[in-house]
Amino acid sequence: MADRVYIFDTTLRDGEQVPGCQLNTVEKIEVAKALQELGVDVIEAGFPVSSPGDFNSVVEISKAVTWPTICALTRAVEKDIDVAADALKYAKRGRIHTGIGTSPYHIKYKLNSTEDEVLQRAVAAVKYAKRYVEDVEFYAEDAGRSDNVYLAKVVQAVIAAGATVVNIPDTTGYCLPNQFGEKIKFLMENVSNVHKAILSTHCHNDLGMATANSISGVMNGARQVEVTLNGIGERAGNTSLEEVVMTLKSHQDLNLETNIKTQNIFKTSRLVSTLMNMPVQANKAIVGRNAFSHSSGIHQDGVLKNRETYEIIDPEDVGIKESSIVLTARSGRAALKHRLEVLGVNLEGEKLDEVYQEFLKLADKKKDIKEDDLMVLVGEVEKTEGQRIRLHDIQVVTGKNMEPMATVKLNIAGELFTACSVGNGPVDAALSAVKQIIHKKVILEEFLIQAITRGSDDIGKVHMTINYGDHFYHGFGANTDIVIASVEAFIDAINKIVVV
Repeated sequence: MADRVYIFDTTLRDGEQVPGCQLNTVEKIEVAKALQELGVDVIEAGFPVSSPGDFNSVVEISKAVTWPTICALTRAVEKDIDVAADALKYAKRGRIHTGIGTSPYHIKYKLNSTEDEVLQRAVAAVKYAKRYVEDVEFYAEDAGRSDNVYLAKVVQAVIAAGATVVNIPDTTGYCLPNQFGEKIKFLMENVSNVHKAILSTHCHNDLGMATANSISGVMNGARQVEVTLNGIGERAGNTSLEEVVMTLKSHQDLNLETNIKTQNIFKTSRLVSTLMNMPVQANKAIVGRNAFSHSSGIHQDGVLKNRETYEIIDPEDVGIKESSIVLTARSGRAALKHRLEVLGVNLEGEKLDEVYQEFLKLADKKKDIKEDDLMVLVGEVEKTEGQRIRLHDIQVVTGKNMEPMATVKLNIAGELFTACSVGNGPVDAALSAVKQIIHKKVILEEFLIQAITRGSDDIGKVHMTINYGDHFYHGFGANTDIVIASVEAFIDAINKIVVV
Protein backbone atom coordinates (compact mmCIF):
# COMPACT_ATOMS: atom_id res chain seq x y z
CA MET A 1 0.00 0.00 0.00
CA ALA A 2 1.35 3.44 -0.97
CA ASP A 3 2.24 5.99 1.71
CA ARG A 4 -0.02 9.02 1.88
CA VAL A 5 1.49 12.45 1.26
CA TYR A 6 -0.71 15.28 2.55
CA ILE A 7 -1.12 18.37 0.37
CA PHE A 8 -1.10 21.63 2.32
CA ASP A 9 -2.17 24.47 0.00
CA THR A 10 -1.12 28.02 0.88
CA THR A 11 -2.31 29.77 -2.28
CA LEU A 12 -4.64 31.92 -0.18
CA ARG A 13 -1.94 32.90 2.31
CA ASP A 14 1.61 32.73 0.95
CA GLY A 15 0.50 32.92 -2.67
CA GLU A 16 -1.75 35.91 -2.06
CA GLN A 17 1.17 37.90 -0.65
CA VAL A 18 2.35 38.56 -4.21
CA PRO A 19 1.87 42.28 -5.04
CA GLY A 20 -1.23 42.75 -7.18
CA CYS A 21 -2.66 39.30 -6.44
CA GLN A 22 -4.84 40.17 -3.45
CA LEU A 23 -8.34 38.69 -3.42
CA ASN A 24 -11.49 39.80 -1.67
CA THR A 25 -13.37 37.43 0.64
CA VAL A 26 -15.83 36.29 -2.04
CA GLU A 27 -12.99 35.41 -4.40
CA LYS A 28 -11.11 33.59 -1.63
CA ILE A 29 -14.17 31.48 -0.91
CA GLU A 30 -14.44 30.59 -4.61
CA VAL A 31 -10.80 29.47 -4.64
CA ALA A 32 -11.21 27.57 -1.35
CA LYS A 33 -14.17 25.62 -2.74
CA ALA A 34 -12.15 24.80 -5.85
CA LEU A 35 -9.27 23.58 -3.67
CA GLN A 36 -11.70 21.38 -1.78
CA GLU A 37 -12.97 19.94 -5.07
CA LEU A 38 -9.35 19.43 -6.13
CA GLY A 39 -8.77 17.33 -3.03
CA VAL A 40 -6.23 19.28 -0.97
CA ASP A 41 -5.97 18.14 2.64
CA VAL A 42 -5.19 21.48 4.29
CA ILE A 43 -6.09 25.02 3.20
CA GLU A 44 -4.03 27.77 4.79
CA ALA A 45 -6.68 30.48 4.67
CA GLY A 46 -4.76 33.47 5.96
CA PHE A 47 -2.82 35.31 8.68
CA PRO A 48 -5.74 36.54 10.85
CA VAL A 49 -3.89 39.05 13.03
CA SER A 50 -2.44 40.84 9.98
CA SER A 51 -5.67 42.57 8.94
CA PRO A 52 -9.46 42.54 9.46
CA GLY A 53 -9.80 41.30 5.88
CA ASP A 54 -7.58 38.29 6.52
CA PHE A 55 -9.44 37.54 9.76
CA ASN A 56 -12.80 37.67 8.00
CA SER A 57 -11.54 35.48 5.15
CA VAL A 58 -10.49 32.73 7.56
CA VAL A 59 -13.91 32.95 9.25
CA GLU A 60 -15.89 32.77 6.00
CA ILE A 61 -13.73 30.06 4.43
CA SER A 62 -14.18 28.00 7.60
CA LYS A 63 -17.93 28.27 7.11
CA ALA A 64 -17.88 27.55 3.36
CA VAL A 65 -15.55 24.52 3.28
CA THR A 66 -16.56 21.15 4.71
CA TRP A 67 -13.86 18.51 4.94
CA PRO A 68 -10.35 20.03 4.43
CA THR A 69 -8.50 21.27 7.50
CA ILE A 70 -8.52 25.08 7.69
CA CYS A 71 -5.22 26.50 8.87
CA ALA A 72 -4.42 29.97 10.23
CA LEU A 73 -0.88 31.34 10.39
CA THR A 74 0.59 33.09 13.44
CA ARG A 75 3.90 34.19 14.85
CA ALA A 76 5.07 32.78 18.17
CA VAL A 77 3.07 35.52 19.88
CA GLU A 78 0.12 34.95 22.21
CA LYS A 79 -2.04 37.69 20.65
CA ASP A 80 -1.52 36.18 17.17
CA ILE A 81 -2.61 32.80 18.48
CA ASP A 82 -5.65 34.24 20.27
CA VAL A 83 -6.83 35.97 17.09
CA ALA A 84 -6.20 32.85 14.96
CA ALA A 85 -8.21 30.70 17.36
CA ASP A 86 -11.09 33.19 17.19
CA ALA A 87 -10.98 33.18 13.37
CA LEU A 88 -11.11 29.37 13.32
CA LYS A 89 -14.16 29.09 15.58
CA TYR A 90 -16.38 27.88 12.69
CA ALA A 91 -13.86 25.45 11.20
CA LYS A 92 -14.90 21.80 11.18
CA ARG A 93 -11.20 20.96 11.49
CA GLY A 94 -8.97 23.83 12.54
CA ARG A 95 -5.20 24.07 12.71
CA ILE A 96 -3.01 26.82 14.14
CA HIS A 97 0.31 27.22 12.31
CA THR A 98 2.77 28.97 14.60
CA GLY A 99 6.53 29.25 14.62
CA ILE A 100 9.75 31.21 14.80
CA GLY A 101 13.05 31.54 12.94
CA THR A 102 15.76 29.01 13.77
CA SER A 103 18.67 29.99 11.52
CA PRO A 104 21.59 32.13 12.74
CA TYR A 105 20.38 34.91 10.41
CA HIS A 106 16.96 35.00 12.06
CA ILE A 107 18.08 34.43 15.65
CA LYS A 108 20.80 37.09 15.62
CA TYR A 109 19.60 39.73 13.17
CA LYS A 110 15.81 39.41 12.97
CA LEU A 111 15.03 38.38 16.54
CA ASN A 112 18.10 39.78 18.33
CA SER A 113 17.92 36.68 20.51
CA THR A 114 19.74 33.46 21.42
CA GLU A 115 19.23 29.80 20.59
CA ASP A 116 17.98 29.04 24.10
CA GLU A 117 15.48 31.90 24.08
CA VAL A 118 14.15 30.91 20.65
CA LEU A 119 13.74 27.32 21.82
CA GLN A 120 11.76 28.49 24.86
CA ARG A 121 9.54 30.73 22.71
CA ALA A 122 8.91 27.89 20.27
CA VAL A 123 7.78 25.51 23.01
CA ALA A 124 5.67 28.19 24.69
CA ALA A 125 3.90 29.04 21.41
CA VAL A 126 3.00 25.40 20.73
CA LYS A 127 1.71 24.88 24.27
CA TYR A 128 -0.35 28.08 24.06
CA ALA A 129 -1.87 27.10 20.68
CA LYS A 130 -2.62 23.64 22.07
CA ARG A 131 -5.05 25.28 24.49
CA TYR A 132 -7.29 26.11 21.54
CA VAL A 133 -6.85 23.30 19.01
CA GLU A 134 -5.55 19.76 19.00
CA ASP A 135 -3.92 20.17 15.58
CA VAL A 136 -0.90 22.49 15.94
CA GLU A 137 1.72 22.92 13.26
CA PHE A 138 5.06 24.48 14.13
CA TYR A 139 7.28 26.13 11.51
CA ALA A 140 11.04 26.52 11.97
CA GLU A 141 11.48 29.52 9.70
CA ASP A 142 14.62 29.42 7.55
CA ALA A 143 15.23 25.80 8.51
CA GLY A 144 17.05 25.43 5.20
CA ARG A 145 19.92 27.50 6.60
CA SER A 146 19.59 26.27 10.21
CA ASP A 147 22.16 24.08 11.92
CA ASN A 148 20.86 20.52 11.79
CA VAL A 149 21.76 19.66 15.40
CA TYR A 150 20.03 22.74 16.78
CA LEU A 151 17.07 22.24 14.41
CA ALA A 152 16.65 18.66 15.67
CA LYS A 153 16.66 19.96 19.26
CA VAL A 154 13.87 22.41 18.42
CA VAL A 155 11.84 19.83 16.53
CA GLN A 156 12.04 17.35 19.39
CA ALA A 157 11.00 20.00 21.91
CA VAL A 158 7.96 21.25 19.97
CA ILE A 159 6.73 17.70 19.32
CA ALA A 160 7.02 17.03 23.05
CA ALA A 161 5.02 20.22 23.61
CA GLY A 162 2.20 18.90 21.41
CA ALA A 163 2.95 19.82 17.78
CA THR A 164 1.24 17.40 15.40
CA VAL A 165 3.04 18.69 12.30
CA VAL A 166 6.49 20.27 12.07
CA ASN A 167 7.22 22.42 9.05
CA ILE A 168 10.82 22.50 7.78
CA PRO A 169 10.87 25.47 5.40
CA ASP A 170 13.58 26.34 2.91
CA THR A 171 12.40 29.92 3.31
CA THR A 172 15.00 31.49 1.03
CA GLY A 173 15.14 28.71 -1.57
CA TYR A 174 18.82 28.22 -0.76
CA CYS A 175 19.16 24.44 -0.43
CA LEU A 176 20.21 21.98 -3.08
CA PRO A 177 17.95 18.92 -3.35
CA ASN A 178 20.49 16.59 -1.75
CA GLN A 179 21.07 19.07 1.11
CA PHE A 180 17.37 19.43 1.85
CA GLY A 181 16.81 15.68 1.63
CA GLU A 182 19.70 15.07 4.01
CA LYS A 183 18.23 17.60 6.45
CA ILE A 184 14.92 15.74 6.55
CA LYS A 185 16.75 12.43 6.87
CA PHE A 186 18.83 13.79 9.76
CA LEU A 187 15.66 14.81 11.60
CA MET A 188 14.01 11.45 10.94
CA GLU A 189 17.05 9.68 12.41
CA ASN A 190 17.93 12.02 15.27
CA VAL A 191 14.62 13.23 16.71
CA SER A 192 13.53 10.51 19.10
CA ASN A 193 9.82 11.40 19.05
CA VAL A 194 9.56 12.22 15.33
CA HIS A 195 7.07 9.36 14.87
CA LYS A 196 4.53 11.37 16.91
CA ALA A 197 4.30 14.12 14.27
CA ILE A 198 4.40 14.65 10.51
CA LEU A 199 7.36 16.45 8.98
CA SER A 200 6.36 18.97 6.32
CA THR A 201 8.27 20.74 3.54
CA HIS A 202 7.75 24.37 2.55
CA CYS A 203 10.22 25.27 -0.19
CA HIS A 204 10.65 28.53 -2.06
CA ASN A 205 11.84 28.80 -5.64
CA ASP A 206 14.60 31.43 -5.49
CA LEU A 207 17.06 29.12 -7.25
CA GLY A 208 14.39 27.24 -9.19
CA MET A 209 14.58 24.09 -7.06
CA ALA A 210 11.44 24.28 -4.90
CA THR A 211 9.79 21.21 -6.43
CA ALA A 212 13.04 19.20 -6.49
CA ASN A 213 13.70 20.05 -2.84
CA SER A 214 10.15 19.12 -1.83
CA ILE A 215 10.33 15.77 -3.61
CA SER A 216 13.73 15.11 -2.01
CA GLY A 217 12.20 15.89 1.38
CA VAL A 218 9.32 13.48 0.78
CA MET A 219 11.71 10.76 -0.38
CA ASN A 220 13.53 11.11 2.94
CA GLY A 221 10.51 10.94 5.22
CA ALA A 222 8.42 14.12 5.03
CA ARG A 223 4.74 13.34 4.55
CA GLN A 224 3.25 16.78 4.04
CA VAL A 225 4.15 19.19 1.23
CA GLU A 226 3.21 22.87 1.34
CA VAL A 227 2.40 24.22 -2.11
CA THR A 228 0.57 26.85 -4.17
CA LEU A 229 -1.30 26.63 -7.47
CA ASN A 230 0.91 27.70 -10.38
CA GLY A 231 3.81 28.02 -7.93
CA ILE A 232 2.82 31.59 -7.02
CA GLY A 233 4.31 33.23 -3.95
CA GLU A 234 6.71 35.85 -2.71
CA ARG A 235 9.81 36.59 -4.78
CA ALA A 236 10.28 33.67 -7.20
CA GLY A 237 7.35 31.75 -5.77
CA ASN A 238 6.58 28.58 -3.84
CA THR A 239 6.58 24.89 -4.60
CA SER A 240 4.03 24.20 -7.33
CA LEU A 241 1.13 21.93 -6.36
CA GLU A 242 0.72 20.55 -9.86
CA GLU A 243 4.42 19.72 -10.22
CA VAL A 244 4.63 17.82 -6.93
CA VAL A 245 1.41 15.90 -7.46
CA MET A 246 2.19 14.87 -11.04
CA THR A 247 5.77 13.94 -10.13
CA LEU A 248 4.51 11.54 -7.49
CA LYS A 249 1.88 10.19 -9.88
CA SER A 250 4.42 9.73 -12.68
CA HIS A 251 6.92 7.92 -10.43
CA GLN A 252 4.86 5.04 -9.10
CA ASP A 253 8.08 3.40 -7.90
CA LEU A 254 8.21 5.94 -5.05
CA ASN A 255 5.09 4.27 -3.64
CA LEU A 256 3.66 7.64 -2.61
CA GLU A 257 0.18 8.97 -3.32
CA THR A 258 -1.92 12.07 -2.72
CA ASN A 259 -5.65 12.74 -2.48
CA ILE A 260 -5.59 15.17 -5.42
CA LYS A 261 -8.11 14.69 -8.22
CA THR A 262 -5.64 15.49 -10.95
CA GLN A 263 -8.29 16.02 -13.65
CA ASN A 264 -9.22 19.25 -11.81
CA ILE A 265 -5.70 20.69 -11.88
CA PHE A 266 -5.97 22.68 -15.11
CA LYS A 267 -9.29 24.36 -14.37
CA THR A 268 -8.22 25.24 -10.81
CA SER A 269 -4.97 26.66 -12.17
CA ARG A 270 -6.92 28.86 -14.59
CA LEU A 271 -9.28 30.01 -11.85
CA VAL A 272 -6.39 31.17 -9.67
CA SER A 273 -4.68 32.81 -12.64
CA THR A 274 -7.85 34.70 -13.58
CA LEU A 275 -8.84 35.88 -10.10
CA MET A 276 -5.31 36.93 -9.18
CA ASN A 277 -4.64 38.60 -12.55
CA MET A 278 -1.41 36.60 -12.81
CA PRO A 279 -0.94 34.86 -16.19
CA VAL A 280 0.63 31.42 -16.21
CA GLN A 281 3.88 31.47 -18.18
CA ALA A 282 3.54 29.58 -21.45
CA ASN A 283 6.30 27.06 -20.65
CA LYS A 284 5.14 26.42 -17.05
CA ALA A 285 5.28 22.69 -16.28
CA ILE A 286 1.93 20.87 -16.29
CA VAL A 287 -0.39 23.90 -16.70
CA GLY A 288 1.44 26.23 -19.13
CA ARG A 289 -0.04 26.85 -22.56
CA ASN A 290 2.88 25.03 -24.19
CA ALA A 291 3.15 22.18 -21.68
CA PHE A 292 1.54 19.77 -24.13
CA SER A 293 2.37 21.58 -27.39
CA HIS A 294 4.81 20.22 -29.94
CA SER A 295 6.46 22.22 -32.73
CA SER A 296 9.60 20.19 -33.50
CA GLY A 297 9.06 17.91 -36.48
CA ILE A 298 10.77 14.96 -34.76
CA HIS A 299 8.61 15.41 -31.67
CA GLN A 300 5.41 15.85 -33.67
CA ASP A 301 6.06 12.70 -35.65
CA GLY A 302 6.73 10.74 -32.49
CA VAL A 303 3.65 12.02 -30.64
CA LEU A 304 1.38 11.36 -33.62
CA LYS A 305 2.63 7.75 -33.73
CA ASN A 306 2.49 7.22 -29.96
CA ARG A 307 1.82 9.93 -27.37
CA GLU A 308 4.23 8.43 -24.83
CA THR A 309 7.14 8.94 -27.22
CA TYR A 310 7.48 12.52 -25.97
CA GLU A 311 4.80 12.90 -23.28
CA ILE A 312 5.21 11.34 -19.84
CA ILE A 313 1.84 12.72 -18.75
CA ASP A 314 -1.48 12.20 -20.49
CA PRO A 315 -2.99 15.70 -20.92
CA GLU A 316 -6.38 14.36 -19.86
CA ASP A 317 -4.90 13.41 -16.47
CA VAL A 318 -4.65 17.11 -15.61
CA GLY A 319 -7.88 18.16 -17.32
CA ILE A 320 -6.55 19.15 -20.76
CA LYS A 321 -8.43 17.66 -23.71
CA GLU A 322 -5.48 16.80 -25.91
CA SER A 323 -1.95 17.69 -27.02
CA SER A 324 -1.41 20.53 -29.46
CA ILE A 325 0.54 20.22 -32.70
CA VAL A 326 1.89 23.69 -33.51
CA LEU A 327 3.02 24.27 -37.08
CA THR A 328 6.33 26.10 -37.44
CA ALA A 329 9.37 25.91 -39.71
CA ARG A 330 10.56 23.00 -37.54
CA SER A 331 7.46 20.92 -38.21
CA GLY A 332 7.75 17.83 -40.36
CA ARG A 333 5.57 16.26 -43.04
CA ALA A 334 3.72 14.14 -40.49
CA ALA A 335 2.52 17.20 -38.57
CA LEU A 336 1.52 19.03 -41.74
CA LYS A 337 -0.33 15.98 -43.06
CA HIS A 338 -2.10 15.57 -39.70
CA ARG A 339 -3.29 19.21 -39.61
CA LEU A 340 -4.48 19.07 -43.22
CA GLU A 341 -6.45 15.91 -42.46
CA VAL A 342 -8.13 17.74 -39.56
CA LEU A 343 -9.12 20.38 -42.12
CA GLY A 344 -10.51 17.68 -44.42
CA VAL A 345 -7.63 17.65 -46.92
CA ASN A 346 -5.87 14.36 -47.61
CA LEU A 347 -2.54 14.57 -49.40
CA GLU A 348 -0.05 11.85 -50.23
CA GLY A 349 3.22 11.38 -52.12
CA GLU A 350 4.43 14.08 -54.48
CA LYS A 351 1.52 16.43 -53.78
CA LEU A 352 2.30 16.35 -50.05
CA ASP A 353 6.01 16.95 -50.77
CA GLU A 354 5.16 19.90 -52.99
CA VAL A 355 2.89 21.50 -50.39
CA TYR A 356 5.43 20.81 -47.66
CA GLN A 357 8.16 22.70 -49.52
CA GLU A 358 5.85 25.68 -49.94
CA PHE A 359 4.88 25.38 -46.30
CA LEU A 360 8.54 25.64 -45.20
CA LYS A 361 9.01 28.81 -47.25
CA LEU A 362 5.94 30.35 -45.63
CA ALA A 363 6.92 29.19 -42.14
CA ASP A 364 10.28 30.94 -42.46
CA LYS A 365 8.39 34.20 -42.97
CA LYS A 366 5.56 33.77 -40.47
CA LYS A 367 5.85 32.69 -36.83
CA ASP A 368 2.24 31.51 -36.62
CA ILE A 369 0.90 29.33 -39.41
CA LYS A 370 -2.88 29.42 -39.44
CA GLU A 371 -5.49 27.30 -41.15
CA ASP A 372 -6.05 30.01 -43.75
CA ASP A 373 -2.39 29.79 -44.75
CA LEU A 374 -2.56 26.03 -45.19
CA MET A 375 -5.74 26.16 -47.22
CA VAL A 376 -4.18 28.70 -49.58
CA LEU A 377 -1.17 26.43 -49.98
CA VAL A 378 -3.28 23.51 -51.12
CA GLY A 379 -5.60 25.61 -53.25
CA GLU A 380 -8.57 24.76 -51.08
CA VAL A 381 -9.35 28.15 -49.59
CA GLU A 382 -12.43 28.54 -51.80
CA LYS A 383 -14.08 25.57 -50.13
CA THR A 384 -14.07 27.27 -46.75
CA GLU A 385 -14.49 30.84 -47.98
CA GLY A 386 -18.15 30.85 -47.03
CA GLN A 387 -17.37 29.81 -43.47
CA ARG A 388 -14.64 32.30 -42.73
CA ILE A 389 -15.20 35.38 -40.58
CA ARG A 390 -13.09 38.50 -41.17
CA LEU A 391 -12.92 41.92 -39.58
CA HIS A 392 -14.07 44.41 -42.22
CA ASP A 393 -14.17 47.57 -40.13
CA ILE A 394 -14.21 48.78 -36.53
CA GLN A 395 -14.83 52.12 -34.87
CA VAL A 396 -14.42 52.75 -31.15
CA VAL A 397 -15.41 55.77 -29.10
CA THR A 398 -14.03 56.03 -25.59
CA GLY A 399 -13.04 58.62 -23.02
CA LYS A 400 -12.54 59.32 -19.34
CA ASN A 401 -16.11 60.39 -18.60
CA MET A 402 -18.05 58.37 -21.14
CA GLU A 403 -19.11 54.77 -21.63
CA PRO A 404 -16.92 53.08 -24.28
CA MET A 405 -18.84 52.09 -27.42
CA ALA A 406 -17.73 50.04 -30.43
CA THR A 407 -19.19 49.51 -33.88
CA VAL A 408 -17.91 46.37 -35.61
CA LYS A 409 -18.49 45.22 -39.17
CA LEU A 410 -17.67 41.59 -40.06
CA ASN A 411 -17.41 39.88 -43.43
CA ILE A 412 -19.02 36.46 -43.14
CA ALA A 413 -19.14 34.40 -46.32
CA GLY A 414 -18.92 37.58 -48.37
CA GLU A 415 -21.81 39.28 -46.57
CA LEU A 416 -21.32 42.22 -44.22
CA PHE A 417 -22.85 42.32 -40.74
CA THR A 418 -22.71 45.26 -38.33
CA ALA A 419 -23.30 45.52 -34.59
CA CYS A 420 -22.80 48.15 -31.89
CA SER A 421 -22.16 47.54 -28.22
CA VAL A 422 -20.96 49.23 -25.05
CA GLY A 423 -18.58 47.72 -22.50
CA ASN A 424 -16.31 48.24 -19.52
CA GLY A 425 -13.60 49.38 -21.92
CA PRO A 426 -12.99 49.65 -25.65
CA VAL A 427 -11.84 46.02 -25.97
CA ASP A 428 -14.83 44.70 -24.01
CA ALA A 429 -17.20 46.79 -26.12
CA ALA A 430 -15.64 45.54 -29.37
CA LEU A 431 -15.75 41.88 -28.35
CA SER A 432 -19.36 42.25 -27.22
CA ALA A 433 -20.24 43.60 -30.66
CA VAL A 434 -18.56 40.60 -32.32
CA LYS A 435 -20.54 38.22 -30.08
CA GLN A 436 -23.78 39.88 -31.16
CA ILE A 437 -22.99 39.02 -34.76
CA ILE A 438 -21.63 35.48 -34.49
CA HIS A 439 -24.30 34.12 -32.11
CA LYS A 440 -21.90 31.67 -30.49
CA LYS A 441 -21.76 31.17 -26.73
CA VAL A 442 -18.02 31.41 -26.23
CA ILE A 443 -16.18 32.00 -22.94
CA LEU A 444 -12.98 34.00 -22.91
CA GLU A 445 -10.54 31.91 -20.86
CA GLU A 446 -7.26 33.76 -21.38
CA PHE A 447 -6.35 37.20 -22.72
CA LEU A 448 -2.67 38.12 -22.93
CA ILE A 449 -1.11 41.23 -24.47
CA GLN A 450 2.59 41.36 -25.32
CA ALA A 451 4.69 44.12 -26.85
CA ILE A 452 6.87 42.92 -29.72
CA THR A 453 9.69 45.38 -29.06
CA ARG A 454 9.38 48.65 -27.12
CA GLY A 455 7.81 52.09 -27.29
CA SER A 456 4.31 53.56 -27.32
CA ASP A 457 4.06 53.02 -31.10
CA ASP A 458 4.96 49.34 -30.78
CA ILE A 459 3.00 46.48 -32.31
CA GLY A 460 1.00 44.67 -29.66
CA LYS A 461 0.51 40.93 -29.98
CA VAL A 462 -2.61 39.47 -28.42
CA HIS A 463 -3.18 35.83 -27.53
CA MET A 464 -6.64 34.64 -26.62
CA THR A 465 -8.02 31.31 -25.52
CA ILE A 466 -11.76 30.73 -25.78
CA ASN A 467 -13.92 27.86 -24.57
CA TYR A 468 -16.68 26.61 -26.83
CA GLY A 469 -18.44 23.31 -26.27
CA ASP A 470 -15.82 22.24 -23.68
CA HIS A 471 -13.04 22.67 -26.26
CA PHE A 472 -10.32 25.31 -26.17
CA TYR A 473 -9.36 27.36 -29.22
CA HIS A 474 -6.41 29.76 -29.48
CA GLY A 475 -6.38 33.00 -31.45
CA PHE A 476 -3.67 35.53 -32.26
CA GLY A 477 -3.72 39.12 -33.44
CA ALA A 478 -1.08 41.80 -33.94
CA ASN A 479 -1.56 45.50 -34.58
CA THR A 480 -0.35 48.89 -33.37
CA ASP A 481 -3.96 49.40 -32.24
CA ILE A 482 -4.49 47.03 -29.32
CA VAL A 483 -8.29 47.06 -29.78
CA ILE A 484 -7.96 45.87 -33.38
CA ALA A 485 -5.37 43.26 -32.35
CA SER A 486 -7.74 42.01 -29.65
CA VAL A 487 -10.69 41.72 -32.02
CA GLU A 488 -8.57 39.95 -34.64
CA ALA A 489 -7.32 37.48 -32.04
CA PHE A 490 -10.90 36.82 -30.93
CA ILE A 491 -12.06 36.28 -34.51
CA ASP A 492 -9.04 34.08 -35.23
CA ALA A 493 -10.06 31.79 -32.37
CA ILE A 494 -13.71 31.77 -33.51
CA ASN A 495 -12.65 30.83 -37.05
CA LYS A 496 -11.02 27.70 -35.64
CA ILE A 497 -14.37 26.66 -34.24
CA VAL A 498 -15.79 26.97 -37.73
CA VAL A 499 -12.95 24.96 -39.33
CA VAL A 500 -12.43 22.26 -36.71
